[in-house]
Amino acid sequence: MQGLKTAQPTLPLKVLILNSEFPPIGGGAGTATANLARFMASKGVDIKIITARYGNLPVLVNNEGFDIIRVPSRRERADRTGLMEQISFIFVSAWYCLTHFHLWKPDIVWAFFGFPSGMTAFLLKFLYRIPYIVSLRGGDVPGFRPYDFKKFHRIGGPFIKIVWKYSSGLVANSDGLRKLALRFHQRIPIEVIPNGIDLNFFKPSVRDGKIPQLLFTGRVVYQKGLDLLVEALSKLMDIPWELSIIGDGSYKDQLQQRMNVLGLTSRIRFHGWCNQEELLPILAQSHIFVNPSRHEGMPNAVLEAMACGLPVIATRIAGNEDLVKNGENGFLVANENMVELQKALQTLLTNKQLRQKMGKYSRTIVERNFSWSHSGEEYLALLQKITER
Repeated sequence: MQGLKTAQPTLPLKVLILNSEFPPIGGGAGTATANLARFMASKGVDIKIITARYGNLPVLVNNEGFDIIRVPSRRERADRTGLMEQISFIFVSAWYCLTHFHLWKPDIVWAFFGFPSGMTAFLLKFLYRIPYIVSLRGGDVPGFRPYDFKKFHRIGGPFIKIVWKYSSGLVANSDGLRKLALRFHQRIPIEVIPNGIDLNFFKPSVRDGKIPQLLFTGRVVYQKGLDLLVEALSKLMDIPWELSIIGDGSYKDQLQQRMNVLGLTSRIRFHGWCNQEELLPILAQSHIFVNPSRHEGMPNAVLEAMACGLPVIATRIAGNEDLVKNGENGFLVANENMVELQKALQTLLTNKQLRQKMGKYSRTIVERNFSWSHSGEEYLALLQKITER
């Protein structure tokens, strides 16, 4: 157990990270990969990342002490990927490893998502006896977002069980996701290591403006519950507010049509995708962060908002429950409950002092529990424990 307490490898540790998304493509898992890789490299770990090629992004980059290798996988969109693209990533990433392991062979493989990355990790273990761990993120856990993934989970469930069974470690990013995973496979131990946040980059600011600014960041898809937010806000037209939506997705057109019907277009602005530098000034001028999502793993967007000193209104689901303390740094409302969401919005929109108090406590929570160094220390201890067996 003593080895679990150290954060510095006793020998150079070589870790291959597999993730089909890596900034600037993908979502929260890519952000987590980048930050955790940066932490590992700062501790002397030899890191290489294999991810999907997209657009004109460079094929090979050395970034802050670790290599990023982008392999062709037919990826067509920056924000999301399809089943055939994921299957392509399995075979192309495995082929790259097979043809390059004579130059650099890892001590352990770290897969973000049980599918597709976990499948590649399983193949490498079968061929090379290299141990691997899997970071569960949400969509790779059967039962998560059944309205999107039910068919995939039914077909892919047996393969997911194989990946989990032969892994040397399974890690969920929230306790709620861990419980969901255990409902699918009760015989495998699953640890919880939460996401982190860059506390130096995301930090509180002095907010001005007379009109309260609401903010949502993330994919504009059914999962995120923006339809519920729009309906709730339509009942609050007699008080001032404006909403910024950072992101894009397949649900945007349908959402805009509903906004037109409800007469909300003058109060809601779509900004599209923003990188962190573009997002920061928007966070700095926002007053309330809203995450009405139907399912989450652990949302990086909520952590970013909390680090910037924002109160959060979120649904009472896995991930959100780990971050939002109801009545302390925001409000948790029942999933799919537009009335509760409306009430929470009205309370914070009309109470500046409460917004400020809750926002201050949001920052305190992330400082205590959710730095990337904290998450990185736990992952590094796990990787060392496995490779020292």
